[in-house]
Amino acid sequence: MFEEQGNGKVAEFESAAERDKRANRLEMCIGREVRQLRRKHDMTVTELAELAGLSSGMLSKIENGHTSPSLTTLQSLASALNVSVTALMRKFEERRDATFVAAGGGLKIQRRGTRAGHEYRVLGHSLDEEITMEPFVITLTDKSEVFPAFEHEGTEFLYVLEGRMDYHHGGATYAMGPGDSLFFDAEAAHGPENLVETPIRFVCVIVHSSERP
Repeated sequence: MFEEQGNGKVAEFESAAERDKRANRLEMCIGREVRQLRRKHDMTVTELAELAGLSSGMLSKIENGHTSPSLTTLQSLASALNVSVTALMRKFEERRDATFVAAGGGLKIQRRGTRAGHEYRVLGHSLDEEITMEPFVITLTDKSEVFPAFEHEGTEFLYVLEGRMDYHHGGATYAMGPGDSLFFDAEAAHGPENLVETPIRFVCVIVHSSERP
């Protein structure tokens, strides 16, 4: 919110409701981080609570963002989890990006299927320390070639927007049309086996480990 000062300048100030909302976000961020670190260390709520000198009920409230832990409590938790206090709050100020792509947009890129006449338009790219997610819109025309032999790490999700095709995965073939979807292990051979009705457009989302070369 803003308030006009006597010198004609506008000063920004935070309302009580905004402060409460911000505090609640901080509590939720701390809680999620504590839970993730506890699970990473393969500890139960009871085990971490004992190490930090807390009751299991209090730790449960902290993990669920239902209470605001004191600095002393945060220090105890950080020590028990072998991290710094700031590490428990590291995601609070992280920038949360969004990518908007208008209809018909998306960056046209080259991938393995490009040589077979498959058009790829990337809709975004999410990369963190552990997981990479790549969403595309793929278009096949009557000039495209079938290519049922893609293989790569991760999992894949398809959702058909337009057209019809027979899609191969492993030892099975799926007849797919508008509204149909397929979710599968991408390490098995997969790809369009028969272009029944072109043009074919479908959303493809690939998720894999960020450690992939």
